[in-house]
Amino acid sequence: MLGVLSAEVLEREPLSPELAVMLWLHLHSPAWLVALSQGFHVLGSPLVMWPALLWLRRRQPQAMFAGLALWGATGAQWGLKQLFERARPDLWPRSVPEHGYAFPSGHTTVAAALALVLMVLAWHTPQRWLVVTVGAGYAALMALSRVVLGVHYPSDVLAGILTAMVTVLGLFLLLRPGRAGGR
Repeated sequence: MLGVLSAEVLEREPLSPELAVMLWLHLHSPAWLVALSQGFHVLGSPLVMWPALLWLRRRQPQAMFAGLALWGATGAQWGLKQLFERARPDLWPRSVPEHGYAFPSGHTTVAAALALVLMVLAWHTPQRWLVVTVGAGYAALMALSRVVLGVHYPSDVLAGILTAMVTVLGLFLLLRPGRAGGR
């Protein structure tokens, strides 16, 4: 799926339904959704908080996994941005400043990576479904906020989610207990 999106983005044109979706969202987004989206814009980079908290709670292996996964996802999205050099949408005046390339969405990648890290860490606990629900909601709202604010195309946020999935779950599979070389 990420490969299909990447091939489309290389054509340097928005995917056909993207502009219609973005314009519809812009015209129909209530003020509270725009304000919520601006709040998510500020909350989009929790790269140090969770690993630090886990480390302080003496859970070094989990903190190391969280740190590697979050920084790995951030590095992957940055590398993809440099590779694809996709310009951000310019359909209406933006209410938040954004610079740099659009594909994939960095805010969405980090939000999805954080959600996935917490899901992996909580999977064998009684809070698993609460973490899955809250994490998926957080990542979905972050993705929606990026399109509502007009700083990303829908394919940018989808690519951010897929980038996080590949990075976090790939790292988990590489490091999981019982795997040769995993801890």
